[in-house]
Amino acid sequence: MNLAQLLQETARRQPGAPAIRSETLELSYGQLLDRVFRLAGALTSSGRRPGDRVILWMENCGEFFECLYGCWAAGLVAVPCNAKLHPREIEHVVADCGATLLLTTPGLVSGAQEILSGTEIICAGTAAYERLIASKPVAAHASQPEDLAWLFYTSGTTGRPKGAMLSHRALLAMSLTYLSDVDFLGPSDIKLHMAPLSHGTGLYALPFFLKGGQHIILPGFDLEALAEVVSRHRNVTMFAAPTMLTRLVNSPIAREIDPTHIRTIYYGGGPMYVADLQRALEIFGPRLYQIFGQGESPMTITGLDQAGHIGGDGPPIADRLASCGIARSGVLVRVVDEDDRDLPPGEVGEVITQSASMMTGYWNNAEATASTLRGGWLHTGDLGSLDASGYLTLRDRSKDMIISGGTNIYPREIEEVLLRHPSVVEVSVVGNPHPDWGEEVVAFVVAKDGETITESELDQLCLENIARFKRPKAYRFVGPLPKNNYGKILKTELRRRLDQERLS
Repeated sequence: MNLAQLLQETARRQPGAPAIRSETLELSYGQLLDRVFRLAGALTSSGRRPGDRVILWMENCGEFFECLYGCWAAGLVAVPCNAKLHPREIEHVVADCGATLLLTTPGLVSGAQEILSGTEIICAGTAAYERLIASKPVAAHASQPEDLAWLFYTSGTTGRPKGAMLSHRALLAMSLTYLSDVDFLGPSDIKLHMAPLSHGTGLYALPFFLKGGQHIILPGFDLEALAEVVSRHRNVTMFAAPTMLTRLVNSPIAREIDPTHIRTIYYGGGPMYVADLQRALEIFGPRLYQIFGQGESPMTITGLDQAGHIGGDGPPIADRLASCGIARSGVLVRVVDEDDRDLPPGEVGEVITQSASMMTGYWNNAEATASTLRGGWLHTGDLGSLDASGYLTLRDRSKDMIISGGTNIYPREIEEVLLRHPSVVEVSVVGNPHPDWGEEVVAFVVAKDGETITESELDQLCLENIARFKRPKAYRFVGPLPKNNYGKILKTELRRRLDQERLS
């Protein structure tokens, strides 16, 4: 079973249906399939063998998907990398996975050429790329379901990125879980891509290709372009990192969008705070679906569905919105102690999961694989608790937990409270070493443009909602918070700033 063969089935059903529209490419399903198999022919005739790795370091464009499926049709392993990464970071990925070919785009090719002298580099839109597309087509390689398809490099916020190995079976299971839990799709559905295709939006492109939906690809997150697409199309689904969704709902443009043209906004990749979520629900109504997953179990651990955002059985709505939903179809989720023993409802421990979507391990890293997949369960590194109804509430990454005076403090709980202040746009809470208490709580706060927030206002908000010992001992009012290329706030950078303060 090869994912490219499944694309072939879609193209047989609807060869003339629109598949891809971007600034550089507009293709029907029949045209896409032809280009995919021609690209596969070029990759095969160049001497590459099934299992070889190919880097896709590409800006958002239609060529990304024909390269992705072209790799699979040739039996190769695609290694998509975020276009925002530095060439030196790409150099590490190339060396780690042993890739000999990098497919890229005009805005990135010069950086790749400066760093990767021993790697073949082909840029979309050039004569060399067009020669690939003009090659003699081949039939899709007869891959096995367990064969490696996508090598997903983690964001590397705490060290060198590791390559999570995702098989054809895992990506198909991920896609079928989408169709089971989020939306059942058809040719009239449109997937709008604004986030990097190398990540969540690209992964959830696969169920749309399975069911023949159209893909509209924007170069990046552009609110005006988003509104223009939604004004002209119906049944639009899009992915938004929490920071993207927050920007959208705080923009006047959000009020101009007709929510009836939107089918689903699925969000994930970081904490979505209740205050921001309530604003989004006011504007868009029950069209939100929360995803909790990670590269090691792509987009597939728990979910809070559209109905769950507004009512239904289970915990009270406020608690439900603070959660990340229940286990996805075909997925097991547990919360365990340090010895992997199940904890009772309400107690905080590490979240572990098991499903057909799980990675098979980390590329060339047996030690990390053994640690993360011990006992056959994926150990996420996230701390959370399950309630009696099976709703999972994340507290923090284990590395972000603050221990003050021997008591565990979870930054997200404090962040949720501070975000209730009407002038707070973003907040991140970290621990700062303290000689007596071990750590003290420090909050980095971003205010709305032109508005002022006082420490006393924030103190009072905390004292009204959480225990006194959890209240931040200090506040830092700052500009935009530092984020990685996937929009996650870099708490390591905030802790580094505090270290510099102590040394200065």
